Amino acid sequence: MLEKLSPILPARDMAATESFWQRLGFVTVYLDAEYLMMKRDGAEVHFFLHPTLDPATCNHGAYLRPARINELDAEWGALGMPATGIPRLERAADKPWGMRELALLDLNGNLIRAGQEIPLG
Repeated sequence: MLEKLSPILPARDMAATESFWQRLGFVTVYLDAEYLMMKRDGAEVHFFLHPTLDPATCNHGAYLRPARINELDAEWGALGMPATGIPRLERAADKPWGMRELALLDLNGNLIRAGQEIPLG
């Protein structure tokens, strides 16, 4: 019955946030001075303006379930993001809970984990 869940995350600067997420392959659906909606395939993410946000203490995030985690890891890895600091990309790895996951921290400090189940067998 449920088809989609879209996170609503804080952003210090709408133009910078839009630009960052465009590099990740998302396109703008809606933008005004205080709200941004972006979409890629079946994934949608929303941002609300929070100009006093401290990215180092941001506790917002979302979990993305791509069909092909290794392809997404290769695509985002090619962007040259650092492995430490903000923003950063932690490359895909197999986790003990049965998922292959990557972790992206955007320029606002929002944590986006992306994962795909590891096939049994």
